[in-house]
Amino acid sequence: MISRRSALAIAARCSLVGLSALALASCSKKPEATVSKDTITFSILSTESAQNMEGYWKPILADMEKQTGLKVKPFFSSNYSSLIVAMGAKQTDVGWFSNQSGLEAVRRSNGEVFARTFDPSGVDGYKSLIIVPADSKIRTVQDLLKCDKTLNFGIGDKKSTSGTLAPMTYVFIPANKKPEECFKTVISANHQANLFAVANGKLDAATNNSTAVGLSQARGDGVAEKIRVIWESPTLPEDPIIWRKDLDPVIKEKLRQFFLTYAQGDTPEAERQRGYLKKLSIGGFKPADDTHLLVVREMEATENLGLAREAGDQAKIAAAQKALDDIKAQRVAAEGKAGVAPTSAN
Repeated sequence: MISRRSALAIAARCSLVGLSALALASCSKKPEATVSKDTITFSILSTESAQNMEGYWKPILADMEKQTGLKVKPFFSSNYSSLIVAMGAKQTDVGWFSNQSGLEAVRRSNGEVFARTFDPSGVDGYKSLIIVPADSKIRTVQDLLKCDKTLNFGIGDKKSTSGTLAPMTYVFIPANKKPEECFKTVISANHQANLFAVANGKLDAATNNSTAVGLSQARGDGVAEKIRVIWESPTLPEDPIIWRKDLDPVIKEKLRQFFLTYAQGDTPEAERQRGYLKKLSIGGFKPADDTHLLVVREMEATENLGLAREAGDQAKIAAAQKALDDIKAQRVAAEGKAGVAPTSAN
């Protein structure tokens, strides 16, 4: 027979076990965003109006649903930060990012690169641009950098690779200039808005990229003929496709198969799919991983080194130089492993 003391001890242990089980159940309860295994949310960077982007992506997402068997919900935003935050909060599962915003998604939102786009022209990469009205007296970057506070300038989102990071890395920091100290006004907008603003004379100059200008020319909207390019960057890597690391492996494989086979081959179906992608200046998708972001990390480190030199802090200069050298070494090693000729962000 069990004594009263033993019975109480057993009851206490059972109670603790029950409480522990409840605690574990509470801690391990998955957010609502990941409960459904048949629905994913795909985030899309709105480089143009959300209405335009929805029209371009709708047939592609329909094909994604058909091939994967998943329900695909779109999430559009022209704000790069909101895309990063949404993935970190598990409100989105996979998305099309710019390189710099994609880097932040990897750093802060448990993101992981698994594919990247390539251009339909066969040129692997695109360029950041600075544009002015076609009849502008501004002929060169040096004219722009007079910094006499008379010009209205358009720049991209803070986390835009071609709209902000590239022009800061290659134009403003080497010249020891800051846009906010150079121009009468500095307005942040997406590429399409800046393109139209320059073409219509509302901005004296703005950042942009070769993809946006090329799309304008292809659509025959007459806007590209009203602007002139006064600067272009070295070639930048194409955009990454990123998913959450903790996404269900089965869903990951379905998505991988979709992206890496979409618009491939010489069938009428593939030709139809390429037609959809061409409206976004995308030729298709190639496999990739986080090393895809090393070039933009190198640009970021170059910018940090320039800022450290501007501040004149020797300790910060040394740390920034070491960080840059380390990233360059990683990039060279990654390119060597992939069997491609070394490139440079400089």
